[in-house]
Amino acid sequence: MRAYYQSTRQNAVHINAKQAILQGICEDGGLFVWPELAKTQLDLEKICQMDYQQIANTIFNLMLSGYEQDEIADCVQNAYTRSFERTKPDTITPLETVGDVEVLELFRGPTSAFKDVALSILPWFLSKALKDSDKKALILTATSGDTGKAAMSGFEDVAQTGICVFYPDGKVSDVQYRQMATQTGQNVRVFGVEGNFDDAQSMVKQLFLDEQLKQKLAKENIVLSSANSINIGRLIPQIVYYFDAYRQLVNKQQIKIGDEVSFSVPTGNFGDVLAGYYANLLGLPVKKFYVASNANNVLTDFLNTGTYDRRRPFIQTISPSMDILISSNLERLLYYASNQDCQKVAGWMEQLAKEGFYTLDDQTKEMIQNKFEGGYYDDDQLKTTIAKVYQETGYVLDPHSAAAYALAKDKKGQEPIIALATASPYKFTQDVLAALGGQEADAWCAMKTLSTMNVDPIPAKLKALQQAPIRHRQVVSPKGMKEVVEQSALEIFA
Repeated sequence: MRAYYQSTRQNAVHINAKQAILQGICEDGGLFVWPELAKTQLDLEKICQMDYQQIANTIFNLMLSGYEQDEIADCVQNAYTRSFERTKPDTITPLETVGDVEVLELFRGPTSAFKDVALSILPWFLSKALKDSDKKALILTATSGDTGKAAMSGFEDVAQTGICVFYPDGKVSDVQYRQMATQTGQNVRVFGVEGNFDDAQSMVKQLFLDEQLKQKLAKENIVLSSANSINIGRLIPQIVYYFDAYRQLVNKQQIKIGDEVSFSVPTGNFGDVLAGYYANLLGLPVKKFYVASNANNVLTDFLNTGTYDRRRPFIQTISPSMDILISSNLERLLYYASNQDCQKVAGWMEQLAKEGFYTLDDQTKEMIQNKFEGGYYDDDQLKTTIAKVYQETGYVLDPHSAAAYALAKDKKGQEPIIALATASPYKFTQDVLAALGGQEADAWCAMKTLSTMNVDPIPAKLKALQQAPIRHRQVVSPKGMKEVVEQSALEIFA
């Protein structure tokens, strides 16, 4: 078995997973992939007898070349033992029946969003990669709302690391803003960016490829890395909860081992649903992945037509984490769906960068459409879903999870369908409350009112945000991001 990782765009550089996690993105602009992924199958019988941590250990030992077994066990122990709310003893991502849809709750972590599952363990992976080295890692992360806080929470004051987070100024929820702007930690820097998420993410990618910046930081033994799902250390931990959801369905006696299930996944950057596809390639029996979007429906159009076209208006919605027009992780799907044709992938990505669109060949398009189907919902439809689910079941969805639930209902067939709930409704209190017929002047009053309707209490860390001091106020243009990265690196590692 080839244990190496390579670029989606060329089969030239072969490195192990530990090196790939530290590097974050390939030097040619591509993303790291494991060529053997589709050729390796996990034993479902054994998986269904494990708890969450055991499944994680199994997957990480298979996929994370360069790490020793005891290193992986230590990472899993540190990430998942104390920081997650346990509503069920054997998992950190409980599966709940809501009406006739299974809802996978991914928001029980320290920042109340699904990003916690991966970003609780990525700092430990990175620390193992940096040990016995005099190198320091500066994490650059663009966020549409949730990644930034989860990354900062994970990396706060971790030795040999610093982190710079960039979010679209004025385009995240009030709670998301305060989660980032109040973040503590001597190694943390947070910046609003003029523009939208795509502007911030595109510039972060450019900074990774900026030779002048890399050489300047190298003189201080600083390397750049990423906490976005472009980093395989962010992506691979998300595979675990797909297998764990299947295990929970088996244990609930809703399916037998080997039966197919489907997943409905809200996504903008395509990382969350891609992790499910990775699970499928590793042997998880999945009939269909339903990709749920908001009014920024670039992924729905792509899955329907085979043409990816970002040349469209950017729409600010009540589900800001999906307000994305350039879905970075789609590149990894193209790699596997095109039979690992790096030349094709490089061509599509070059055309997207230069012309704003690309069109798949018929064979790749058919491969993708056999496994993926899209659907999108505007703000009014999301609010209607939130209200209807609450009226019928008493369950409160956030606007992102509502997209997944709505699509699950629309596409439900004979096989069980699991909708991924990616954030707590308390992160989007005013919009959720408005959907339920209420109204409050600010997010904190809305949070209190919503707590009288929701079975779950307000998470303590969200409740404390109202009184937390604002520590990060700076707003920069996309072109100004390089300067603040250089300055932050010198300050953090002085």
